[in-house]
Amino acid sequence: MSLTVDSHAAGAPRRPRLSPEIAARVCATWAASGEFGEHVVYERDRRWTFAAGVAARIVVTTTAVIVTEAGQQVRTPWHGDPSAAVAEALDALTDTEWRVYGWIGFDYCAPFHGLVDSVPDGVVLAHLMVPEFEAFVDGSGVDTGTADDARAARLRELAATAMTPPGPTHVDVDVDHDDYRGRVAQAIDEINRGDYQKVIMSRRVDVPFDVDIPATYARGRAGNNPARSYLLDLGSLSAAGFSPELVLATEPDGTVITEPLAGTRAFGRSAELDAAARADLLADAKEIAEHAMSVQACFEEIASVSLPGTTVVSEFMVVRERGSVQHLASTVRGELSPEAGPWQALAVLFPSITASGIPKSAALEAIYRLEPDSRGLYSGAVVVASSAGDLEATLTLRSIFAVGNRAWLRAGAGIVGQSNPDREFEETCEKLGSVAPYVVRRHAEGSDRS
Repeated sequence: MSLTVDSHAAGAPRRPRLSPEIAARVCATWAASGEFGEHVVYERDRRWTFAAGVAARIVVTTTAVIVTEAGQQVRTPWHGDPSAAVAEALDALTDTEWRVYGWIGFDYCAPFHGLVDSVPDGVVLAHLMVPEFEAFVDGSGVDTGTADDARAARLRELAATAMTPPGPTHVDVDVDHDDYRGRVAQAIDEINRGDYQKVIMSRRVDVPFDVDIPATYARGRAGNNPARSYLLDLGSLSAAGFSPELVLATEPDGTVITEPLAGTRAFGRSAELDAAARADLLADAKEIAEHAMSVQACFEEIASVSLPGTTVVSEFMVVRERGSVQHLASTVRGELSPEAGPWQALAVLFPSITASGIPKSAALEAIYRLEPDSRGLYSGAVVVASSAGDLEATLTLRSIFAVGNRAWLRAGAGIVGQSNPDREFEETCEKLGSVAPYVVRRHAEGSDRS
């Protein structure tokens, strides 16, 4: 494979189009090199952005917004609405034209729902950065974007020898280490007595070895067809994932969109079994009711930040195939009200209904009470936004997370009154099948190259 010239360079020789697998390997190679500092890789519509180096950083904790820019750090206390704090910090950046990349953790929701006491002081709720440069990869090749000449040359050199990731190491996801079935049964009892209608209950699977996150991303992207994918290393947290859905997207023209998924069956076993599972999914009263309930809740959230009469369900209950599972999916859109900017819209829709429950506040209280460990970035969002008014928040599911030499997976299922604990546990195993088969152990000698 040769990617030694930018895809847009005048007179560049014509080359075969890059497959998504190779494009992901290129970005993973850049990330694994360690030469470009902290970074976020973000894939949308089969175009990858590699945003690297930190020109400015915004970190939101439970008590303060910490902005680092031009070697200076300013810490400002905040109260009430973290989205307002983020928007104010972005508005105060020296460069008034910016694009930020980063993540928002599940705990970002706590201030909106009276659950601040459930989150320890100092926990990071959001971590965003304005990159020093952006480079791009798509089917036509590598575009070194805003990288300076030295970085551009190194990006092209590394791309020309993009990694072939080592083989994966088995991760056992079939053992119920933390009584997931028991927690589901308790949630079902609470639903049936009227405490709430639906809750997403998740479980964590620790990976018992040090993980090569970039290689896992490269291998996992080859085995998945996500709505969005990402690979990031910011602060102490690294992650890679193959997200099936959006929490929110806003466009400069005012369009606001969410794409709820609810209702799941396995996928990728065989054409015959996949077709049977699809038919079963479309006929399952429990899954249909769960999906319709989620769409109604998303409609109400979009309507609350949109101009009157503009909210519509533009696509309803289609089947989307995402990695090892297939889902019932819908799209809800509206026209964002001028009084509600992108970050306020995110505050209303976050966390996704399909990662929390209905009604949201009661479901979140149940999650904090019934789940034995914090979610962190799981079911939060990877975020890309700009000063032009566009914001995209991608739901962090089907992901692997790492801090230091500790790595873990996580998956959940939507619990309603008709749920069965054994089936819900099986569903988490099906979802973990989008990541677990691709986890690459870190070796001292690093990834192989070809």
